[in-house]
Amino acid sequence: MDDGDSVARSADKDDAPPGDDGSSTPLPETIQIGNSPTYKLDRKLGKGGFGQVYVGRRISTPSLIDRTPGANALEVAIKFEHRTSKGCNYGAPYEWQVYNTLSGIHGVPRVHYKGKQSEYYIMIMDMLGPSLWDVWNNNSHSMSVEMVACIAIEAISILEKMHSKGYVHGDVKPENFLLGPPGTVQDKKLFLVDLGLATKWKDTGTGELVEYDQRPDVFRGTVRYASVHAHLGRTGSRRDDLESLAYTLVFLLRGRLPWQGYQGENKGFLVCKKKMATSPESLCCFCPQPFRQFVEYVVNLKFDEEPNYAKCISLFDGIVGPNPDIRPINTDGAQKLIYQVGQKRGRLMMEEDDDDQPKKKIRMGMPSTQWVSVYNARRPMKQRYESHRGKLALDGK
Repeated sequence: MDDGDSVARSADKDDAPPGDDGSSTPLPETIQIGNSPTYKLDRKLGKGGFGQVYVGRRISTPSLIDRTPGANALEVAIKFEHRTSKGCNYGAPYEWQVYNTLSGIHGVPRVHYKGKQSEYYIMIMDMLGPSLWDVWNNNSHSMSVEMVACIAIEAISILEKMHSKGYVHGDVKPENFLLGPPGTVQDKKLFLVDLGLATKWKDTGTGELVEYDQRPDVFRGTVRYASVHAHLGRTGSRRDDLESLAYTLVFLLRGRLPWQGYQGENKGFLVCKKKMATSPESLCCFCPQPFRQFVEYVVNLKFDEEPNYAKCISLFDGIVGPNPDIRPINTDGAQKLIYQVGQKRGRLMMEEDDDDQPKKKIRMGMPSTQWVSVYNARRPMKQRYESHRGKLALDGK
């Protein structure tokens, strides 16, 4: 990936050894949280905006029965966040709260132990395999149409389950989709990780939607894959995850997105402007039709609109073939979703709406000045691209 496409968050920390999270405290060599086994720190797996993830290898070798993924596995993934991280301003990391709700649901890895050791908040979770970006990168920057269509089917079902629990992920991209451990029964299963930017789109107690707002001085996500609404600082909702997924799918299929390559302080504005000026037809000109239909559908969703997940999944059925057992990605979750809503499997066209009212097409590749809105923040706006906008009415829903 080019340097300018790293995760952009409202509060980043600079790289710094040895903790590699902005602190000078070294990571502990052995880990033991609560009643967990003792693990020895092994190789580094990756780093997010606030935390870093390492392999933890169990010191006391488990029996053969225990070598399956789970709390007693031989290897686990261990995530560290330093106590001074901005994600820990009020104690334990915010991500812990999200995992309390989502841990172990379809497509989300299980968290087995959480606690504090030395200067770090530590989370011990299932060990997974390579990310979709790793798979794409190791395959000469390419993926087959069938593989990407299977990813689409299963990713939509994962997002549907997450959304049903009241959360949106907020940072959907190839690096955050991981396959199961290689050589195991889960090596074709898809997982969505890194919940540090997840937010609630509804109150799970009352069922009411969160209040819509727009703050152009706050950006959360990754520039390359973020929705246009995220660029404009609008409150995250289900549509944003699906739009980011659409860009992820096109990237995996084509190997590049039209807005890659911008650099400098003005990059956010230029990327946002290019996204708004790129029609679904142009974006998907070298992709099979279902990808264009999916993009067109998700970029036109309203803030409070419930996506038709089963219908989106059905778009890709004609590409992946009728036998789920031989697909390159396990799509069991998607099959269950379609059965739950009582919808027959088969390819459905996005043009077939349940009502007879034609939908207004918001994004058709028009110049951004024709529909982008501006929010007059009380404080000076920090995002470069906002300084170039005219004074238009607030209309983001």
